[in-house]
Amino acid sequence: MSYQDYLPSNWVKNRQSDEHPLVSLRKEVDSLFDDFGSGFFGGNKEVSVRSNVSETDKEFCVTAELPGMTEEDVDVSVTGDRIIIKGEKKSEKEERSEEKGREFHRIERSSGMFQRVMTLPFAIDADQVEAVVKDGVLTVTIPKPPEVVENTKKIKVAHAK
Repeated sequence: MSYQDYLPSNWVKNRQSDEHPLVSLRKEVDSLFDDFGSGFFGGNKEVSVRSNVSETDKEFCVTAELPGMTEEDVDVSVTGDRIIIKGEKKSEKEERSEEKGREFHRIERSSGMFQRVMTLPFAIDADQVEAVVKDGVLTVTIPKPPEVVENTKKIKVAHAK
């Protein structure tokens, strides 16, 4: 017998019956882990927001994926050198709860509240910030203050001899 014979994935490798106790146990454990990521402990659900931050000589740009969301679902605010992006994505169940006869058997799409706070290396002028939602992507453009742009100097990088 090899050490691989003791791995759970090989216990039922060549078995035909789904009624084997180890197959049943494996399905239950798999189901437990599937449920774990979708609020198994009944806590508040949070939506994961993936974002990119890029920079040019004159501005910073934050893009965030917000599929299925509109400008009414998102709030962008500025405090000092921080930009805060927050909002709420409603679930399909909440959106369609008024339909008679609709019963959900499985809900995999994420819903809930989210908040991202990003700190920049300068004080942000809130009047100059622009935020736009298009095709489920939020783009926030933050111009750099003139003193930051003026004090930026490109350094030539040379090849070592």
